[in-house]
Amino acid sequence: MSIRDRRLQYETAGLDIGDLHPDPIVQFNKWYEQAEEAKVAEPNAMTLSTIGLDGMPDSRIVLARGVDANGFIFYTNYNSAKSQQLQQKPLASAVFAWLDLHRQVRLRGSVHAASDQQSDEYFASRPRESQIGAWASPQSTALIDRAALDALMAEASRRFEAQQIPRPPFWGGWCIVPDSIEFWQGRPNRLHDRFSYRRVAQNWSITRLSP
Repeated sequence: MSIRDRRLQYETAGLDIGDLHPDPIVQFNKWYEQAEEAKVAEPNAMTLSTIGLDGMPDSRIVLARGVDANGFIFYTNYNSAKSQQLQQKPLASAVFAWLDLHRQVRLRGSVHAASDQQSDEYFASRPRESQIGAWASPQSTALIDRAALDALMAEASRRFEAQQIPRPPFWGGWCIVPDSIEFWQGRPNRLHDRFSYRRVAQNWSITRLSP
């Protein structure tokens, strides 16, 4: 089947304003738990979009590692392309796509670095090999070949042999503070249900959007 002709009819139950919690973070966590229960692969994966240094949009998939009233947190190398972009223009959007449930969540907002305590605590929770990898990889820079990366990994492994691995000073978290969050539920005939939360002072307003 060609990509042009591929179609999936969404036959899921609808979404109405009465189904939504007035707090979008509570609503997000409800949907996230349902995605976990449905065994959606990587339910915390989100497409993160930033503004490139050349002014072009730039997107990639990262893993959210914290969601609360303060925002959505992910972790990365602070020298990476996305971190350089966020340092220049601290704005981002993100999308969670739970296709098995015919759902997606979009958010947009400002971004700031996570606290050292948050980054330290998360780094300490990572598997040891992932901790070593954070030290070894000069993320987003050019490599001659895979062997060069393997050599960097081996060197970092020797460096931290038989000792606790500290968080690299160039590695930590970013927190997206959403100004808007949209919940999308697929419906038949592409007449989907969409609801947009927008921050108004300390509260949120909810609007139904046309599909």
